Amino acid sequence: MKNFETLAIRTQSERSQFNEHSTSLHLTSSFVFDDAEQMRAMFSDEVEGNIYSRFSNPNTTELIQKICALEEAEAGWATATGMAAVFTVFGALLKQGDHVLACRSIFGSSHTILTKILPKWGITFTYVDINDTENWGAAVQENTKLVFIETPTNPGVDIIDLAWLGTFAKQHNLLYVVDNCFATPYLQQPIKYGADLVIHSATKYLDGQGRVLGGLIAGSQTLINEIQTFARHSGPALSPFNAWVISKSLETLAVRMDRHSENALKLAEWLEKHPQVELVKYPFLASHTKFGVAKKQMKAGGGIVTFIVKGGLEKGRNFLDKLELISITANLGDTRTIATHPASTTHSKLTEQEREEVGILPGLIRISVGLEHIDDIINDIEQGLK
Repeated sequence: MKNFETLAIRTQSERSQFNEHSTSLHLTSSFVFDDAEQMRAMFSDEVEGNIYSRFSNPNTTELIQKICALEEAEAGWATATGMAAVFTVFGALLKQGDHVLACRSIFGSSHTILTKILPKWGITFTYVDINDTENWGAAVQENTKLVFIETPTNPGVDIIDLAWLGTFAKQHNLLYVVDNCFATPYLQQPIKYGADLVIHSATKYLDGQGRVLGGLIAGSQTLINEIQTFARHSGPALSPFNAWVISKSLETLAVRMDRHSENALKLAEWLEKHPQVELVKYPFLASHTKFGVAKKQMKAGGGIVTFIVKGGLEKGRNFLDKLELISITANLGDTRTIATHPASTTHSKLTEQEREEVGILPGLIRISVGLEHIDDIINDIEQGLK
């Protein structure tokens, strides 16, 4: 078995007749057949091959093979965005009358799918507190089909014990789905802890440079077969160009995540000592309530640091307005350091009570720590906090 870094670089499509060293880009909507019989056989799934880029394309196939190798999954699928991946999993595997168990701390758009979209098709959900595992069993209903979590969570970087939840899901015969966006397969591989499916917003760290949108799903062959049927006909396809970009980006994922994590830990340790900061959360800080769990299941703490500025909403917004180097945008996982105010942006659709329940207080700032020199990142945050 090759090491992670080698798999990320050397998992590659077959070369064409031109013997290119870097994978070719296949910008085509459809593919031709040698004869009518080959066309019939491919449409009947009797033989494998490319028919139409909504179904498959050499660039998306390479990307899927690569994410499967990195997540140690049997099969996978690529979608146009991370949220398309989330919805595709729900749409393919749930039916009217099913119930979803989800951790309360999830991305704002995932919250909207659970609260506004799935109920239109008779699919219900229950949120559970990630820190109160004793109540998870009581939340399971006869019609509960799937458990959906993020770890680390967005934006509070809370940690869920993947091994514990794997045992729980198996005991209750639940499909176990993990949004692994913050950790990436380099830092954490949920399938090793019992997850049936792993979801990524490839827009974030997998691309890593804020260039393209993409989503990925990896897991068991049986579940991916259902997802493939749903996705081929509903059409949330990833473009060949974006697949090509993300696949190339994965070649540097390991070195980028090492630097993201190194910078983030240094920033978190510095923030803990700052008089204008009320609270700092980062998985690999000893003060994190799940520090031990994070160290057990993650290689490093990742690139996201959250902190609460003393003075609430006004001070938090003032901090953002004073930043000079750090970008103010809603993305994350970029080479550039990014600051976001979740309460007024990514999680603004939640009610104030819902935000408080997951720790999104008015003064909470989320920093996606980039690859700049850590001294320059800290200096900009220092002048922003003055």
